[in-house]
Amino acid sequence: MNKLWTVTLQTYWHQVKSWSFLLLILGPFFIIGCSALGGAIGASSGPDSQIAVISSNEQIRQNFIKNNDKYVDAKIKTAKSAKKAVKKEKVDGYLVFETQKNQVKAIYHGASPIDDELKPKVKSYLQVLQSQLNLQQAQLAPRQIKALQQQPKYREVLQKNHQGDKLVKMVSLIIVIMVVYMVLMSYSSITAQEIASEKGTKIMEIIFSSTTAAKYFLGKILGIFGVIFTQLIIYIVGGWATYRWALHAKITASFMHNNQVVINKILGNLLNVNLIFLILGVIIYTILAAFSGALVAKPEDSSKAAQGTTMLSLIAFFLSFALITNPEQILPQVLSYVPFFSSFMMPIRIINGHVGNMEVILSLVILIVSIVALTVYISKIYQGVILQTEDTSFWKRLKRGLAYSKA
Repeated sequence: MNKLWTVTLQTYWHQVKSWSFLLLILGPFFIIGCSALGGAIGASSGPDSQIAVISSNEQIRQNFIKNNDKYVDAKIKTAKSAKKAVKKEKVDGYLVFETQKNQVKAIYHGASPIDDELKPKVKSYLQVLQSQLNLQQAQLAPRQIKALQQQPKYREVLQKNHQGDKLVKMVSLIIVIMVVYMVLMSYSSITAQEIASEKGTKIMEIIFSSTTAAKYFLGKILGIFGVIFTQLIIYIVGGWATYRWALHAKITASFMHNNQVVINKILGNLLNVNLIFLILGVIIYTILAAFSGALVAKPEDSSKAAQGTTMLSLIAFFLSFALITNPEQILPQVLSYVPFFSSFMMPIRIINGHVGNMEVILSLVILIVSIVALTVYISKIYQGVILQTEDTSFWKRLKRGLAYSKA
């Protein structure tokens, strides 16, 4: 047992300390960081141009600037200085608020129209000012003023299957499929090359003289599994920290709070039984990749080792996207119980809500039994496969490896 854990730890540390693992871990966080930095720069830089605001009533001017400061150059206070600033192209134009005959007016002076985002804000502010002026002129009693200030109420009563749920389901499905595919592709390649790099080395014969090929193979697989779980834990912890940061960061807080319900539903679809299917899917593809790596003729062919696994994962990937909107057809129902496909198909059915608990459990049991059976069988023929160094055809090497289990 000690030798098993020695192989496991050696494989684990060999992968964890590599540059490829570091880049794999930091990649998503680097993308998120760049996006956040771009948003921060955009937020701090404000609009491409500004205007000046002029009014004989300083309170009116200040109230407008307070609510629209990113659009306004507050240092310009007079029409004369505003005209000079427009001429020197320091501002696009200037807005003059004035009151004539109990009517509030706003006149914009500039070479080009006022910003499309600012225009409705100006009109809304004018409406508020005019309403206040009308109340002053009407000289109404307090009770009448209170009656005029009564606001309408608005609320939404949404059906259970509204458009928002469709969006949540579609986004969740795309994320699940992409994550499963990207993770298993990464580790299929890593595992195949890890195994293939040992082909033709005399050290393998020495190793097998001190421990069984089955223990050595199992140690290699457990080491890779440790790397996978390490990455998933880092992603979960880092993702949670990023989520908490986004809730309070200035550049993302508004978006997060406006879409809190949708985001929580998407996260709920990711961090449930679908995560188990993701992990088990990566495990079974990793075992197949290890077998593929052992079947290559020489270490130089390690780049080709994962081709069979890659092709199978591509078929599952494209089938899942083709059937994403029709999860209750016969084909996706059958494939949701087939190992190598169920990690893609069953999450689609789960997210769409067309599958019961017993069906999910059955699919998981089949997948787990397949993983155990595949691991046990490959461990039995591993020595016969890994020690083959003849440059023969793939099928001859496979036939010899399979025959080894009968010897």
